[in-house]
Amino acid sequence: MRVIVNWDLCESNALCEAAAPNVFTVGDDDQLTVHEDEVDSTELSALESAVSSCPKQALRLTE
Repeated sequence: MRVIVNWDLCESNALCEAAAPNVFTVGDDDQLTVHEDEVDSTELSALESAVSSCPKQALRLTE
């Protein structure tokens, strides 16, 4: 799976970080960092939670 971020929509609310901390981090500068663009199936549940929790719908998953 691949994580896609729409940077125009992302407000770095950190809800994705709460759901998938191995993949997302919001730094002290309030900028989102995606640690892994390509993730394996072990992170799938956490990523689906991150995508669904994003208030701006700035995240999506693709194959």
